[in-house]
This record gives sequence, structure tokens and C-alpha cells, in this order.
Amino acid sequence: MLVKSFAQVLEYGGIVLRVVQAYRFALDPTARQVAVLASHCGAVRVAFNWGLAQVKANLAQREAERSYGIPGDRLTPGLSWSMYSLRKGWNQVKDEVAPWWAGNSKEAYACGLARLADALANWRDSKSGKRKGPKVGFPRFKTKRRAARSVRFTTGTIRLDGHTHVILPVLGRIKTHEPVTQLTRLLTEGARIASATVRWQEGRWHVSFTVHTERAVAAPARPDAVIGVDLGIKTLAVFSDGRPPVPNPRHLNAAARKLRRLSRAASRKHGPDRRTRQQPSKRWLRANAARNRAEHRVAALRRDGIHQLTTSLARTYGTIVVEDLNVAGMIRNRRLARALSDAGFGEIRRQLTYKTTWNGGRLLVAGRWFPSSKTCSSCGAVKAKLPLRMRTYLCEGCGLSMDRDENAARNLASLVERTVAGSGPETINGRGADRKTPPGGAGGRETSTPHRAPAARIRRGPSPTTGESLRTLETQ
Repeated sequence: MLVKSFAQVLEYGGIVLRVVQAYRFALDPTARQVAVLASHCGAVRVAFNWGLAQVKANLAQREAERSYGIPGDRLTPGLSWSMYSLRKGWNQVKDEVAPWWAGNSKEAYACGLARLADALANWRDSKSGKRKGPKVGFPRFKTKRRAARSVRFTTGTIRLDGHTHVILPVLGRIKTHEPVTQLTRLLTEGARIASATVRWQEGRWHVSFTVHTERAVAAPARPDAVIGVDLGIKTLAVFSDGRPPVPNPRHLNAAARKLRRLSRAASRKHGPDRRTRQQPSKRWLRANAARNRAEHRVAALRRDGIHQLTTSLARTYGTIVVEDLNVAGMIRNRRLARALSDAGFGEIRRQLTYKTTWNGGRLLVAGRWFPSSKTCSSCGAVKAKLPLRMRTYLCEGCGLSMDRDENAARNLASLVERTVAGSGPETINGRGADRKTPPGGAGGRETSTPHRAPAARIRRGPSPTTGESLRTLETQ
């Protein structure tokens, strides 16, 4: 059983933590159930495309009327993009658009219209500047070949049946590939299933239950300990307290030779051809399935390794400090894109965010421009430049010689160790001596001589994930 969790904290009273948690189980549906699942996913796509066609037609009509000089108050009324309005319009025409609609659950059509409403809202907010992050394009029509096959149920009969079966609307009783004992125990203790999502993923069907439950707030083994974690490609994680570093397993590189062999084997078979409508041969289907299994194994190994790393850190340390890495910008480097994607930096930070909350700790994120690698962890001097090929940090001021990743991890930890809850800089430096100098902050001065980093300030603000007041490290 794979557990994916979203730490949407509703209450944090020191004893009980109310969270929204998702449990995912692999399914073993029958042939009939597979056909019904495919039909539901097709219904999601049909409803989405119908709503998008209505929206685009309305926008095109209003734009054409403007080009004719028609005043704004006489234009065709705009179509509401809300889920309620789209669903009301669908119910009026579903007998004509999809005469077979009764064969699927109404939740399938509601799911497609809800996704369209979210996509339109994201595009509108992104265009107006309300939504942060990369620009979101206007929604596009979903095709059977490329669209992800999934459907979400929020009403109807959604429950567990015994230890190896689940019951979903219209689909009925479906066998699970693994026991659902843990979720059954939670439901008997008062947890509540909010929704269920069935998705074709990694070569088989899975069901994910979104559950509102309570977790007892655990205490880390070392609640007063602070650890800095420096992520990298050569070594996945280096720590500030002398803990053995975690090597980068490079699962994709390890499987590259096998993947190339399987890809060549599939290319020699008669695969599908959209232009001639050629159907794939049985041998191509078997070869393609073998290639997909190898790729899914890489993803599973990566996911398992990241879970082990983040769980160990969250259960041991009271405070974890990481960097705010610009992963989206880093993968634009074509020489490092594959290695960065295989390492999973973003997933590590995402898991640490909710696991530290569950275990009574906290996650602090250093500013993106904090020179953790360029700063000396002993004297605080900052180098003007430090190329990636230089794997050992050598300080011209105090003579410190140390692995650059370990030096960066110590600098991350020192941001917390030298600042105690607003009482001013305290504790000790990397060598163990008392030090009253403020912690190092973001550098950026391109000088030819070493200089000390400016003081970092700690800002208190609400966490976007938990809603709590967490400390976020920023730089002046």
C-alpha cells in the first residue's frame, strides 16, 4: 500500500492533528469492470470537451460582435465558468450530446466539468497576475490517446468491503491487489472518506481515497536538534551533523541499458500507426508492456528511497533546514535535466513539509539566494565565485578545508543555531566556539576579496501548507 498525504491542517492543538490524507491501492478489476472504468474515463473527457466547446463558442461570438462595432451592453451574454452553471447546462443537453449517459455515474460528468472550471479559473488568474508560478495556457480539448484516464467520485456508495474489496458507484465491488486493513482501522476510529479517485497509472488501475482523519502529534527523537540538508546530484543529501551522506542511487541511469534494449525490441515489432490505422501486433503489445514495467520500476524505486530519507529525518530531528532550489530553472540545463529530474528535489521538500508537521518538528527554507556553498562555515567569509568542478571548499581567510556540500549543510544549520527565537544570535559556530556574529545571509557581491555575508533575518508568516505560523528564513 502506498500512502500519499497532503498536510492540510485544520487544527493543531498539540495533541491531535486533523489532516486530509490519501490512501492509494492497486486494483484487480474483472474484464467487465475494466470496460466500465474505461467508459467512465471517456465520460469525463466528453463532458470536459463539451463544456470547453461551449466556452470557446461564446468567447468567439462576443469577439466577433465587438469587431462589428456592437456596444458592450448589447453583446451576447457571457457564459458563466462556474461548475454549477456548466453542470446545469450539461443536464439540459446531455440526452442529445451523450444519449448513453445513463450507463455511467453522474459523478463522471461532474468530474469533467469540475476540471474544466478549475482549468479556466487557473488560466484567468494566471493571466490577471493573481496566480503565481509559470503562466497557464488556455485549456485544450482532451484526446483519447493523450488524456490521463481518471475519474473522481464524491457522492454515492464509497466504502470498503472487508479487507480486500472496495465498493464504488456503478462500478460495484472491486477486488484490491493488496489489503486495505489500515484504512479500515481508521474508519472504525472515526475517519471519514471524502472522495475516491480511480486512475490508470503505471500500467494498472489504482483507487485513491481522500480521508479526513486525526493523527496523534508525534515527537521527534531529538526535538532540540537542528540539521542542515544540502541536496545535490553527485550525493543526494549531505548533512551538517556528521550523519553519513545519502548517495544518489541514479535509478534511471542504472536502468538505461535495459530500457534501450527493450525500446529496440519494441521498435522492431508492428506497432500502432495513426495515419494508416494499423493496429499493434500482439508481440508489440508484450514488448511495450515490458518496457513500461521497467520504467515503472524506476519510478517506484525513486519514490521508495525518497520516502525512507524524509521519514528518517522527520522522525529524528526537531528542525530541518533546506534550500529553496529553483528546480524548474535548473532543469532547463540540458546537461543536467535528466539527473535533476531523477533525483527528485521537489518531492523531497514536499514530503518534508508534511512529515515534519506530523512528527512535531518544523521545516525551515533558506532564501533562494543564500550562498550556502560559497560561505565559510567557520569564519563566515564568502567567496565571489565557486565553480561546480571545485568539490572541496578552501577558505583563504581561516584555512578551512572541507567538502563543499558538507560546508553548505553546516551553513544551513547555522542559520537556526545562531538565532534563538528572536532573542538574538547565540550558540556556537562550526568549530564549537562561542560566536555573537549574526548568521550568514544571502551574498551576491561580486568582489575579488572574501567578505562576510550580511545577517539573515527570520520572518514569521503563515505556512501555505499547514496554516500555522512557521519560521521562514529570508535574507536582507
